[in-house]
Amino acid sequence: MKFKSVVEILDFAIDKEEEAAQFYKSLATKAEHWTMGKAFEDFAREEVKHKEKLLKIKEGKLLAPAVEKVKDLKIADYLVDVTPSPELDYQEALILAMKKEKASFKLYNDLATSTDDSNLRNTLLSLAQEEAKHKLRLEVEYDEHFLSEN
Repeated sequence: MKFKSVVEILDFAIDKEEEAAQFYKSLATKAEHWTMGKAFEDFAREEVKHKEKLLKIKEGKLLAPAVEKVKDLKIADYLVDVTPSPELDYQEALILAMKKEKASFKLYNDLATSTDDSNLRNTLLSLAQEEAKHKLRLEVEYDEHFLSEN
C-alpha cells in the first residue's frame, strides 16, 4: 500500500473500521451463544469507537500511545481459512473473526510504518493493540469451546 498523505491513511483506516463494525453486527445475529453474540456486538461498538478516534485524529486531535503489548495465543495462525457465508456455524464465525482481527492488527502496524508523523504512528500502533485484544478474546473463546474439548 502506498499512500500519498496522512489523510489517505486515515480515510482508508476509517473505511476498514466501518467494514469491521458491519461484519461484527452481522456475526452477532448468527452467534449460537448469547454471550458471544454480546461479544460480537461489543466488538462492533469497539470498531465504531476506532472509527471515531480516527475521525478525531483527522480533525487534528492526538491520542495516547498503547502502553502494553497484548499476548498472542497464535491459535488463528494454525486454523484453516473460512469463507464468509450466511450458514456459518459458531466455530467458523470465531475463526473468521480471529483472522479478521489478525489482519486488522497487521494493517495498523503496516499503516504505522507508512507515515513519518510520530503522533499518527503512535495512534495507529495503539489501534493495532486494540485489535490484538479482540483477537485474544476470540482465541480464548475458541480455546474454551473447541480446543479444550479435544
